[in-house]
Amino acid sequence: MLIGIVGAPNKGKSTIFSALTLVEAEIADYPFTTIDPNIGVAYATRPCVDRELGVKCKPRNSLCVNGIRHIPINVIDVAGLVPGAHLGKGRGNQFLNDLMNADAIVQVVDISGKTDISGSRASYSDPYEEVRMVRDEMSRWLGGIILKHSGTLARRPDGDKALEEFLSGFKVTLDHIQKAASERSLVLSNIKWGEKEANKFAESLLRISKPMIIAANKLDQAKPEDVDKLRKRLDGIIVIGCSGAIELTLRKAAKSGAISYVPGSAEFVTGEGISQEQSRALSYVSGYIKAHGGTGIQELLNTAVFSVLMNIVVYPVEDENKYSDHFGNILPDAVLMQDGSTAQDLAARIHTDIAKGMKYAIDARTKLRLQKTYQLKDNDVIKIVTTAK
Repeated sequence: MLIGIVGAPNKGKSTIFSALTLVEAEIADYPFTTIDPNIGVAYATRPCVDRELGVKCKPRNSLCVNGIRHIPINVIDVAGLVPGAHLGKGRGNQFLNDLMNADAIVQVVDISGKTDISGSRASYSDPYEEVRMVRDEMSRWLGGIILKHSGTLARRPDGDKALEEFLSGFKVTLDHIQKAASERSLVLSNIKWGEKEANKFAESLLRISKPMIIAANKLDQAKPEDVDKLRKRLDGIIVIGCSGAIELTLRKAAKSGAISYVPGSAEFVTGEGISQEQSRALSYVSGYIKAHGGTGIQELLNTAVFSVLMNIVVYPVEDENKYSDHFGNILPDAVLMQDGSTAQDLAARIHTDIAKGMKYAIDARTKLRLQKTYQLKDNDVIKIVTTAK
């Protein structure tokens, strides 16, 4: 899974990326700080089932901290998007291409309005215009790619399959294409679209195949009602108020040992031996996260993974009585599965041979036998019974 972080320059994208991953992305207060894409690993968080089951887990593919399972997610932060990016302005085509492998996109906007859509300082710039600009540039870029293949598309009666071939590298499926065309009342055989039709189709295709949420960043410089206003104007799009700068401060302080902090929490515990300057800074941070219920950064990632992409967490085990693998590791793996996945889908995720030889599954809680077609539920603990060695 890959989450893309996009936005106009100087909106705090790299700060949010660094807060999520603690990778030292270059951070500065000027446009085009990010030249090449930053790629790192962030962690989606959910309560672990170990306490419910009365065991102490020993994770293998994830982390567990104070009963919270941290599941790794790939994140990419790309160069800032400026008006005309689809024509190659800024980093233009390169970073749009970087983004298209993402499963979901987080657009970062400056909710304080202190930077304009090009990233320059402003007395006030409407965050809504940032959202429109970014979505428009992405649609125009993808529409341009489609138009480059217009000759082939005009000759193909199976235009949907032709589009699937051209766009296969962008995690676009046939179902996505058909839904987007239906939404725009466009015919998919012998396609002869002009620029307007291609851009409208691309707009729908992006929304369907790359669901987007809005990170209303720099909330520490704005008011909660500013987020509410943007949310109302973007009816149907998830908008989360956040402060990447404060989250990064917290995570760096936790990494240094100055505080004990669980990402997503609205409080932290201060350690011993901090300076007066650190104490003053942490006092301000403490007041902010208590007033806002946290920084919003962890909520941003969790919302993308679990609400937007509709994933659930499943724990595969080999011993249904001890909840362990064959090495004795208890609840070793927390696996993200698409909501609606079956026990056989889980088997395939573990190994293709296990799926081929699968006989049935066992619910480790109830010890009941489950069919291959059993639809997985969030926090299921499952044993796969297979003939595979």
